[in-house]
Amino acid sequence: MKLNLPVPVEKAFKQLESCGFCGYLVGGCVRDYLLNTPPTDFDMTTDATPAEIIACFAGCRVVETGIRHGTVTVVIEEMAIEITTHRIEGEYSDSRHPDAVTFTRNLADDLARRDFTINAMAYHPQKGLIDLYGGAADLKKKIIRGVGDPHQRMAEDALRMLRGLRFGAVLGFALEAETGTAIRQNCGQLRHISAERIATELNKLICGKNAKAIILEETAVLGVVIPELLPAKNFDQMNPHHCYDVLTHTAVAMETLAPVPRLRWAMLFHDLGKPQTFTRDDAGVGHFKGHSKVSEAMARQRLTDLRISKNTVDQVCLLVKYHDTLIEADKTSVKRWLNCLTEPLFRDLIAIKRGDNLAQAPEYHGRLASLERLAALLDQVIAEKACFALKDLAVNGNDLIGLGIENGAEIGRILKQLLEGVIEEAYQNKKDILIEKAKEMHRC
Repeated sequence: MKLNLPVPVEKAFKQLESCGFCGYLVGGCVRDYLLNTPPTDFDMTTDATPAEIIACFAGCRVVETGIRHGTVTVVIEEMAIEITTHRIEGEYSDSRHPDAVTFTRNLADDLARRDFTINAMAYHPQKGLIDLYGGAADLKKKIIRGVGDPHQRMAEDALRMLRGLRFGAVLGFALEAETGTAIRQNCGQLRHISAERIATELNKLICGKNAKAIILEETAVLGVVIPELLPAKNFDQMNPHHCYDVLTHTAVAMETLAPVPRLRWAMLFHDLGKPQTFTRDDAGVGHFKGHSKVSEAMARQRLTDLRISKNTVDQVCLLVKYHDTLIEADKTSVKRWLNCLTEPLFRDLIAIKRGDNLAQAPEYHGRLASLERLAALLDQVIAEKACFALKDLAVNGNDLIGLGIENGAEIGRILKQLLEGVIEEAYQNKKDILIEKAKEMHRC
């Protein structure tokens, strides 16, 4: 087996050898090569100690990124390569970090501490693939298997459980039976993991091609970090518009969207308020009045707790808030919504609505045609460079000051009113017309 390595990685191998050490590519980059996926990061492990690595690469830029745990980042031709000393890890009393790290010259010791077999393979240009735990075979069988005793691996570092689900979602792999059991039995330990670490894994998981299966099969595990999922599981909507329970509808709808975190988060939360708002009419039909508002509040609280960026949280919450709002397919309506959401977010909302409708009963897919018309009108409004924001108005605050209007609140009121008139096509967006309208509004 011979891998086509980038020049900087080849140079790193040769430099270690010139200093009397042996390095190996390890982990995700080896897995990606075997999957015929171009690696984005290159990690190496070596029998050199951190001090020896630094001395060996004295002619390169070296960053002591994790020196305490044996990791040094070497920059070769602008490529950052993490090089870590082979190590043995002690107990994990906090369910995340080893209490002690012992450096070793033995590669086998290092591979034994890794999480899953598909991440426990190493590669050397002359020695080829070193696969002590059957990772290559598991890749072919498309399974996620813990290294050694999976119960011990999961108990050591709780984040591994979410990583396992994430690999399942991203790669489309299934959990090996005992590894799945270990994850389900130990998942309560996820409460000890930092919100930022959890969010990093979840952002990748929900964007995976197999996210639907993982969400539906491992709801109990994900429910430790997103408890709002649990009431949605098997919740019968008792409504002819829906052929799925709430969580299945959610997971099916997610699959229709591009793998963009804000879209996937919005779809994940869009109906999670339904169990709280469920009522039945005299005919026994289920209704969910106000569920969008409850879902929005749930999304804001959970994503904020996960330390997701405020900008993303705000965008997700707007999409959840308006996912069930009826939007007329006409130009005036499109311009109003563009003023409210901006073009990218309005396009996202149309995508959310389309996915929501596709995950409903097939006989109720009638909204799709209207959404296609809405998208076409949006393209037309943008192509025409129509005015839908204050910045697009032919007049601005300075023009109104020139008319003798000096009160800031009054200027704001008039500009807003002018914009509304242009959006409603009551008058054209021309400076002379708007100046006359501004005079009338001021006199009023």
